[in-house]
Amino acid sequence: MSGPNTSFDPKQVSSLNAAAVEAMVSDAMAAILAAVDLADLKDVRLAHAGDRSALALANREIGALPPAAKADAGKRVGEARAAVKAALEDRQTALEGERDERVLAEESVDVTLPAVREQVGGRHPLTTLMERVCDVFVAMGYDIAEGPEVEAEWVNFDALNVPPDHPARTMQDTFYVTASDSGVVLRTQTSPIQIRAMLDRPLPIYVVAPGRVFRTDELDATHTPVFHQVEGLAVDENITMADLKGTLDHFAQEMFGEGIVTRLRPSYFPFTEPSAELDVQCFVCRGASVGNPDQACRTCGSEGWIEWGGCGMVNPRVLQAVGIDSEKYRGFAFGMGIERTLMFRNGVTDMRDMVEGDVRFTRAFGLES
Repeated sequence: MSGPNTSFDPKQVSSLNAAAVEAMVSDAMAAILAAVDLADLKDVRLAHAGDRSALALANREIGALPPAAKADAGKRVGEARAAVKAALEDRQTALEGERDERVLAEESVDVTLPAVREQVGGRHPLTTLMERVCDVFVAMGYDIAEGPEVEAEWVNFDALNVPPDHPARTMQDTFYVTASDSGVVLRTQTSPIQIRAMLDRPLPIYVVAPGRVFRTDELDATHTPVFHQVEGLAVDENITMADLKGTLDHFAQEMFGEGIVTRLRPSYFPFTEPSAELDVQCFVCRGASVGNPDQACRTCGSEGWIEWGGCGMVNPRVLQAVGIDSEKYRGFAFGMGIERTLMFRNGVTDMRDMVEGDVRFTRAFGLES
């Protein structure tokens, strides 16, 4: 019986001899160094360290060797594969570093360039101003009242003590829905809301009425046929002009800043008696320009005062028209234009800017709430 073949020389297996393994390593090292990017290196890894690579195939031959030959062949192939793996990892790290540097250079952001931003619109300043006015009066205990823009002539004129022959009732001042005898008009003021409030609400009444109104005015820098008003009404026992004056002083300071005062000049309105024009002290010069040519003020024309609106004690005939006892109750009312207030507050010089819909106008006011 013959013994084991102890004289077997693994060098006789061509894929396992030292020269062959060294050649495999040399080919792998050359390919690794020649890889110019990570994609090339991936192909090199598959060719020289993958399952079908020369070193992998040589490693499979070890299992068929006699025990005496396996140790030497296994060590030789193992060292070769380890060297190739280490070279691949080093080249991987180097190529990744080159890639990151290239990306930083190609995708760098020049922070000194002008930023391109999406344009943000803005709410219309008339809307935000009306809401601010309402907030002022809600804080004082008033309710917000609303009414229709298409109004009965009786509510718009007769109940307000405007006589049938008053010039404001002609076609030159009023938009009639069909004809001048139709009895239906586009409201010329927000005062009809006050009439409806006195007809519908229990006493005492404290309401503020913002809204859109219509008059046959030509559109120019200071007039528009469609504009906005806010009116206030208080009906209670023992109401006096002092209550009206205090309310208007507070309202003016909320609109134009602390320290602004008001004055009342005698005037005439059919629905109030006594009546007054409401002036506010110039919020630019505070009256310092009066009689002082060295400090001329363009805002008030160096008069020290700016006309803001009208006011007065509710005419007893108006109270009687809505069924309120004018012997027991009295009231005051006031009204001013929202556009005019906006012009005062924000230095708007042309009312047409408010109605033309140019976003460059509204954007300046932002998203003020």
